[in-house]
Amino acid sequence: MTNQPKILVQYGSLRSTSVSRKLAEEVARFLSEFGADVRIADPNLPLYNEEMRDDPKVQEYMELVDWADGFAWISPELHGTIASVMKNQVDWMQLSNGATRPTQGKTLALFQVEGGSQSFNTVNLMRQMGRWMRMFTIPNQSSIPKAYQEFNEYERLNDGPFRNRVIDVVEELVKFTELTKDKIDFLTDRYSERVESGEELAARMNLAQAL
Repeated sequence: MTNQPKILVQYGSLRSTSVSRKLAEEVARFLSEFGADVRIADPNLPLYNEEMRDDPKVQEYMELVDWADGFAWISPELHGTIASVMKNQVDWMQLSNGATRPTQGKTLALFQVEGGSQSFNTVNLMRQMGRWMRMFTIPNQSSIPKAYQEFNEYERLNDGPFRNRVIDVVEELVKFTELTKDKIDFLTDRYSERVESGEELAARMNLAQAL
């Protein structure tokens, strides 16, 4: 495929044996099979602090955010909400860099894993975050209960409905990204921003001053 859609996969755990890491690697494999150029972000970033924006790990991460046409977010559900490791990565994603918004108009797919019964709290909260960051969050999403039971000895998803749903979400993400990646400027052009200068936008969106 020429001009492949570039997808950044992010997951919300630091444990090497985590189910969210296993799912991230599985999602990356499926994305590659559908023709995407895929990278997996290192979740081990410093705790969000604007004064650490120049940290080399943060800068490397932000380069990946800029590189991506779309994102796949994968988080375990902890106490009914998003894992702090996942939220920390999202917090580092700038809403504005000068007069540009690095996430605006890019696509997003959502996945969550649970140790117990099925829930949709985390995917719904991540959907809210994606909307706030002006991302095109695709309609489909995946939630896997008792996810530790869904991977085989090779860390691959077992055949069944949860694996099928993950593949559905991945395929939809690739399709939506392919449709939108060359049309972001057109899709996100807004009258209010056309009448606001770049300097005014940068001042209004300056998180370093706000925090």
